[in-house]
Amino acid sequence: MITKKNISRGLVAFALLISAQLFSQKVTVYKIDNLLKRIHNNSDTLYIVNFWATWCKPCVAELPDFEKINTEYKTQKVKVLLVSMDFKEDVAKKLKPFIQKNNTVSEVVLLDELNGNEFIDKVSKQWGGAIPATLFTKNNNTVNEFFEKKLHYEFLVEQITKYK
Repeated sequence: MITKKNISRGLVAFALLISAQLFSQKVTVYKIDNLLKRIHNNSDTLYIVNFWATWCKPCVAELPDFEKINTEYKTQKVKVLLVSMDFKEDVAKKLKPFIQKNNTVSEVVLLDELNGNEFIDKVSKQWGGAIPATLFTKNNNTVNEFFEKKLHYEFLVEQITKYK
């Protein structure tokens, strides 16, 4: 028999299930050397590595373009990697809810580094430390271009075409 009490219990169970999924969503945490090892390999995959944060308005504004690229090129050797610069302690309360709310399908990882002076030059000598910033890399650095600005879909497509 369907009663208000049973409907209420069902809604509570559904809400708990959604909450559990939200907070169990995995975000891999990398130190800079592990991240670089992951993207600077000998594969023929073009990595588009976007450095961003939930608190950065231009970063958030460009994410839909990276998501579109991720969807359109998912069957090709193009990998979008969204590297969050949020604080590690904010993963559960800010980063995961942001990913869930925005239905982010690209892989999101967290860069767990506190001192920019120790990792910025390892990513690119061109990087002054500002975000958004994007690295295009392929074949262990045979492609290695870095852009410290907000990027748009058309520009991303041009870069992909250039390196395919």
